[in-house]
Amino acid sequence: MKVKVQSFVDTKKKSLGDVSLQQSVFGVEQNSGLVHQVITTFLSRARQGSRATKNRTMVSGGGKKPWRQKGTGRARAGTSSSPIWVGGGHTFAKSSYDYSQGKKLNKKVYRLGIRCILSEHAANETLHIIDSLAITSHKTKDFCELLKHFGADKALFITEDVTKDLHLATRNIPHIYCITPSELDPVTLYQAPCVIITQKALDQVTENLA
Repeated sequence: MKVKVQSFVDTKKKSLGDVSLQQSVFGVEQNSGLVHQVITTFLSRARQGSRATKNRTMVSGGGKKPWRQKGTGRARAGTSSSPIWVGGGHTFAKSSYDYSQGKKLNKKVYRLGIRCILSEHAANETLHIIDSLAITSHKTKDFCELLKHFGADKALFITEDVTKDLHLATRNIPHIYCITPSELDPVTLYQAPCVIITQKALDQVTENLA
């Protein structure tokens, strides 16, 4: 499979030749069930699940009886950590929860899921190859002008290095994300309506997934 290489910075150059995509990475047969499994497992394992509240045994204090059992005219009380007291423990306290539920993805299955998503982008012609993202300005306005010439208002950029200028130019643009090949994940890749990748990053992605 061959895809045209475009210039992102130099808008006058429409095409810089063709590049061949490796069939084992960008020509995989679609498997929607596997992609669903990869995405749901990735999202469930990303949940922190650290919410918790203290029960009556976890609340500090409460060891001494607040007052004697009889003769005070008040309701009897055995501890100040009781749930009906202000500052007491919760009756049904929440504990931390592991949302992954023991789910674990094999590395081969994880990589195959990403290859399926990349292959779908390649088949739908939403995968674009550019020569580089070596911008000379850190201004968001200048980067937006390049986006207009390129015809992409929502895209995922994959580059070999996210420079300081590139980070400053894109951080305030909604629906524009810049990542490196090592940061590639199935959820971001699946949700991206358009994927724009540099030639060097393409070689790294192909090497990591082949």
